[in-house]
Amino acid sequence: MALRQFLYLCPLLMAFAATGCSDPTKSTNRRKPVVFPSSGKKSITKIAALEKVVSPPGTFFTTPYLQLGTNATDPGTLSVVWHTAAASAVSLPRWVVETRSPAGSGGWKKQVAPIRSNRVAVGSVKPHVVYTAAVNGLVPGEPFDYRVLKSDTPVFAARANRARPSASQDYRMVLFGDCAEDTAWQKKIAYQTSLLKPDAVLLTGDIVYPHGRASEYRANYFPVYGAEKADPERGAPLLASTLFIGVSGNHDLAYSSLSKYPDGMAYYYYWKQPLNGWGGDVSAERPPISGDRTAFEKAAGESFPVGGNFTFDYGNTHFVAIDANYYMNWQSPKMVAGLRKAVTENPSATWRFVVLHVPPFHSSAVHQNEQWMRRLAPLFEETGVDVVWSGHVHNYQRSRPLHFLPSETKTSDGKVDGTFALDTVFDGVGVTKPDGVLYVVTGAGGAALYSKPLTSNADSPEAEPFTAKYDATVHSLTELTVRGKTLSVRQVDENGKEVDRWSVTK
Repeated sequence: MALRQFLYLCPLLMAFAATGCSDPTKSTNRRKPVVFPSSGKKSITKIAALEKVVSPPGTFFTTPYLQLGTNATDPGTLSVVWHTAAASAVSLPRWVVETRSPAGSGGWKKQVAPIRSNRVAVGSVKPHVVYTAAVNGLVPGEPFDYRVLKSDTPVFAARANRARPSASQDYRMVLFGDCAEDTAWQKKIAYQTSLLKPDAVLLTGDIVYPHGRASEYRANYFPVYGAEKADPERGAPLLASTLFIGVSGNHDLAYSSLSKYPDGMAYYYYWKQPLNGWGGDVSAERPPISGDRTAFEKAAGESFPVGGNFTFDYGNTHFVAIDANYYMNWQSPKMVAGLRKAVTENPSATWRFVVLHVPPFHSSAVHQNEQWMRRLAPLFEETGVDVVWSGHVHNYQRSRPLHFLPSETKTSDGKVDGTFALDTVFDGVGVTKPDGVLYVVTGAGGAALYSKPLTSNADSPEAEPFTAKYDATVHSLTELTVRGKTLSVRQVDENGKEVDRWSVTK
């Protein structure tokens, strides 16, 4: 063999020996394994320290935290939310929010959008006012500073991890659900989240236990995710620095008797998210509330009744959040048509994610008959949904890419039968282009685990053929990173150990 030929072929032969390919000249579906980004600190330019601001005692009932706000599309926009004791509303203090973007640079800029408020005076919870300030003009994808002024005096300041990124920017997000029950597991997951320093945290429903009440937010949610310091026994100071996005679950909205739970459905009070719904039948999009609604509707403000269903863009991804509770009427043509329109918004999006609490497909014995969301599988496939993220089942599960055609026959036990087509070649490592939609359950965020699989055979918990990964042994969170046309996912347990990793490429 001529020297030139040898030098040309040598790198190819070495590559084939490493990959085990039998014929390097043939095109296959198997691609190089994707290199996952590290979960360590981001590499950013050193930023000047934030000036310390001390909040006078009694200033806040709940200190400021970050929310999406009503702007569903524009990068560099968020909202700052805080609560004060209702008595402070009598004196009508002049509240102002100022920002500095990027963080540590230039002077403070006053935000001019009107600050909205709604009064919460329900049940035995101390009456308080929820203030929401829209924040605009942030540099997309960059850390920023913000501060709250009361009567021209700064009373709170914080540095946010990152403003909402533009479509050309990468991002990292943490997902988990079934969380705020004031357990040791919840606090460990909060602590592990803080170590990852995500751009945002997305909760897949059942945010607070047991009944979604304002009093339960005050006991189980704000103290853990707004702890003074990161500690696996207490939680982490996430809310002031990290955008939280909340999707409703049954424990959030299904306890809708105001006579029994007068401070219930507090999801409508404390989450300030897009109100774009999907133009369906409003009467079919809300809980069947009983009891005196006067105080509830004042507290909920514009969030009720459509606040449980919304869409938003984040980076190059279009997200659709669905209230998957039992009262949602997916037999309504208006609802289905509206959802189809919502999923297909932003045609330039690279990724389409659906987030709903009740999983269409899972292999746990608990909640096995709650299969009503399966009927939307054809819609997800037709509209190009890449991944459906869920909670409800308190463990971690990942499906194979699948297609599902539901049967027209209704069963009396709540199941939805149908035919499956499974992609058994995709493994998320060597083969990263799925044929079908992936369904992920990430419901191990803090509540007690559901460890019982469909089968009693301990060696085979993956009872359903569509299940590729099943872990009910430990609480965990999902870390997803989107870099252009690559989605990289890790499942990390309460002690920081990796449970699963996989990727999708386009």
